[in-house]
Amino acid sequence: MKTMIVTGASSGIGRAVAETMLDAGWTVGLIARRADRLAALAEVHGDRAVPLPLDVTDADAVQVAFHDFAERTGRLDCLFNNAGIFTPAAPLDEIAVEDWRRAVDVNLTGMFLCARMAFRLMRRQAPQGGRIIMNGSISAHVPRPGAAPYTATKHAITGLTRQVALDGRPFDIACGQIDIGNADTELLQDAARQATERGDPPPEVMDVAHVAQSVRHMAELPLTANILFQTIMATKMPYVGRG
Repeated sequence: MKTMIVTGASSGIGRAVAETMLDAGWTVGLIARRADRLAALAEVHGDRAVPLPLDVTDADAVQVAFHDFAERTGRLDCLFNNAGIFTPAAPLDEIAVEDWRRAVDVNLTGMFLCARMAFRLMRRQAPQGGRIIMNGSISAHVPRPGAAPYTATKHAITGLTRQVALDGRPFDIACGQIDIGNADTELLQDAARQATERGDPPPEVMDVAHVAQSVRHMAELPLTANILFQTIMATKMPYVGRG
């Protein structure tokens, strides 16, 4: 039995990954704030779906949930570190300090807390080791206009990915990052509606199932192999090019 924890599992990319891994026979711990959505997932998938409702910025709650999951399943093979938020787009001088701090708390500190606990369990379990997959985003490389908090935190995740990959070597802990561009989720559908209201063309999108399958491929590699960075994106989105 392979085991995984997915953060941000109640919707979007996290939910798609959780469902894909459950369908593949994994036991999956489901972390998100919306307990009702996690319970609904568990109703469909049975005992292999383990709801762990919490806020990833709560260090004590993260510690308890990871330990409870490992005690129930015997080990943790993989973490998909996915939970994140967007804050309202604005020019730099109009970004509320509260929005900056909220983005840092969830997108950076929350991912650190979850990676830290996964690392702790993987380092001490027998056999030793496991895999941590970070959701970086295309914004880890190229920013959107008005998105300083999100862009800065996703650049930081790239540094965290490299550090965890380095520090995990002695313990057979592999760490990689998936950078995703325009998966068709509730969040992007909201962005498309806003673009239409502004008179802009809607963003190019791809089916979120392709992202989930890419994460599954990373998760199922042997620990002797690692995808350090992977980019998956809607083919026609304007990620590359010159102005």
